[in-house]
Amino acid sequence: MPTPPLPAVLVFAGTDPTGGAGLQADVLTLSSLGCHPLSVVTAVTVQDTVGVDDYLPIDPEWIADQARGVLEDMPVSAIKIGMIGSVEGVAAIAEVVSDYPDIPLVLDPVLSSGRGDPLANEELLEAMRDLLLPQTTVLTPNSIEARRLAEDLDEENDDPDLDECARRLLELGSEFVLITGAHEQGGQVINTLYGDGGVVNRLQWDRLPGSYHGSGCTLASAVAALLAQGQDMADAVKEAQEYTYQTLKNAYRPGMGQYIPDRLYWVRGDDEE
Repeated sequence: MPTPPLPAVLVFAGTDPTGGAGLQADVLTLSSLGCHPLSVVTAVTVQDTVGVDDYLPIDPEWIADQARGVLEDMPVSAIKIGMIGSVEGVAAIAEVVSDYPDIPLVLDPVLSSGRGDPLANEELLEAMRDLLLPQTTVLTPNSIEARRLAEDLDEENDDPDLDECARRLLELGSEFVLITGAHEQGGQVINTLYGDGGVVNRLQWDRLPGSYHGSGCTLASAVAALLAQGQDMADAVKEAQEYTYQTLKNAYRPGMGQYIPDRLYWVRGDDEE
């Protein structure tokens, strides 16, 4: 009897030669969590574990053709979008995913590198708000990204708290918003999942020492993997956060910059973990 196929997850993302973030991080995470990764390159980056030096957006027709090739060849159980690189790329992706409204879509709005190198201008943000958020199942910004996406949406309140940011982003069409709090102050990292009714859950994690390259990519891909396996949103987000936390606890530093999450920690860990 043939083995049932692994659930396939389609990823749109930029490359990362370090393997710490981007497309390489997505592929590792999805594979670790029992999915078959399908990869669409949206940009090619020049970077190391310290930061991003440059990037080259892929032609939007090539982005669309890569995606349609696999979407027309095999069933896809979830879609994850990371770094896009250009407004034209946003439009191409939005047009493709609009043909598959029943597939859960996880949008990780990669707006800058861990060092702060800009990866998205205001025009690209506007395109994401207009074209992608209305099609998004869950948006997964960190607190800086959430504020940047939401801050210009209400002229009377240009300094919204994170709850208000989530409310505004939900109004733009995303079904859920998961805001991560690693960039906030305090000994605990608080990640909050919001839905139409407000807060779905808030989960707290001990703040780990060090700086990590690719934690957001890992979390968003883990959510996509678990949604692809049929979990509901609250359970998928909770389990994805636990998985990501373990990858960070077991992170390693292969270069001179940030630590890289170990997405295969469970292969090397002890039986207890």
